[in-house]
Amino acid sequence: MAWNKPGNGNSGNRDPWGSGSGPQQGPPDLDEIVRNIQNRLRGLFGGGKGGGGGKVGIGKAGGIGVGVIIAIVAGLWLLSGFYIVKQAERGVVLRFGKLQEVTEAGLHWRLPFPVDSVEKVDVQNVFQMEVGYRSDARTGRVSQVPKEALMLTEDENIVDIEFAVQYRISNAADYLFNVKDPEITIGQATESAIREIVGKSTLDFVITEGRADVANNTQAVLQKILDRYKTGIFITTAKMQKAQPPEQVKAAFDDAVKAREDEQRFKNEAQAYANDILPRARGKAARLVQEGEGYKVSVIARAEGDARRFTQIATEFAKAPEVTRERLYLETMEDVLSNSTKVFIDQKGGNNILYLPLDKIVTQGARAGPESGSQGGTAVETGGAQPDIDRGRTRTDLRRRGGQ
Repeated sequence: MAWNKPGNGNSGNRDPWGSGSGPQQGPPDLDEIVRNIQNRLRGLFGGGKGGGGGKVGIGKAGGIGVGVIIAIVAGLWLLSGFYIVKQAERGVVLRFGKLQEVTEAGLHWRLPFPVDSVEKVDVQNVFQMEVGYRSDARTGRVSQVPKEALMLTEDENIVDIEFAVQYRISNAADYLFNVKDPEITIGQATESAIREIVGKSTLDFVITEGRADVANNTQAVLQKILDRYKTGIFITTAKMQKAQPPEQVKAAFDDAVKAREDEQRFKNEAQAYANDILPRARGKAARLVQEGEGYKVSVIARAEGDARRFTQIATEFAKAPEVTRERLYLETMEDVLSNSTKVFIDQKGGNNILYLPLDKIVTQGARAGPESGSQGGTAVETGGAQPDIDRGRTRTDLRRRGGQ
């Protein structure tokens, strides 16, 4: 028979609640159940059944047992006040919701719940906020947010910008109490800072050489905004992921960029040509200057030599005029006739002028040289120095005829 079903009077079975023998007429009495539980607890802590003296002992033992239970509960409650803060965290202790203190890493104790509570904030992990796009780390997909990405520049052009900001928590208390939703606050502040910097820059500057300047200036402005709000957030890096014109005008802008690149290429080629030609021109100019200086020195030296020579000749002419005059005449005629192939001789006392075509004579002698070699000799020889020899002989003859 089940324990919770009453038995007949003869069986002597009793249910767990201590009801008497005989069939039950209804559910057990609740007061009776409570008294039975109290009696069992007194028995556990030294109580017993008996007379009047036994009742006094039961009362004392029950008081001691309740005190032990209260002490154990109180000890467990106090032990629940211990908490551990990790190295990368800061513990913010709140007493009835009000800031009490900020604890560093390690083991700490605070008043247990519901008096004190602890909020642990990670202050070393670096978080990222994206403006103009959203990336999914699991799938690797990137979705555009045109509402945030499209911005107006100073020259009234529209630019499509994607920006990423990395930050960490520098003050745990300010982060918990001064900002309701940190991500929304950082996102709006970042967008505002970017629009301020881009609005002060031209389109060409933003998408070409000014990308780093825009990122640095945005980081500085964003940090000032967050410090003014006392968010307890420190911006570690701010980086421009993409900056380009909108898709509707991208083709025209690509043409403009290509033209700008061609312009830069032509400038570089011109600069290379200038770097090549200018040193040559400078070297040529320096060579001409040096040649001019050398010619100057040469002319001056020759003039000084001629002057000294003339002085010496004048001195010798004063000593022997006839001899000096004759020598000068002969040297002059020798210089003149050495460079001439035609000689005219005017004989004294006659009307005929003797013409000596030395060039033709030399040419004929050169042609007849091989033939006359086998015949025993000719009047003109064609050696390498023969023209000078002939000219010397001619001058000697002239001198002799002149003397006659």
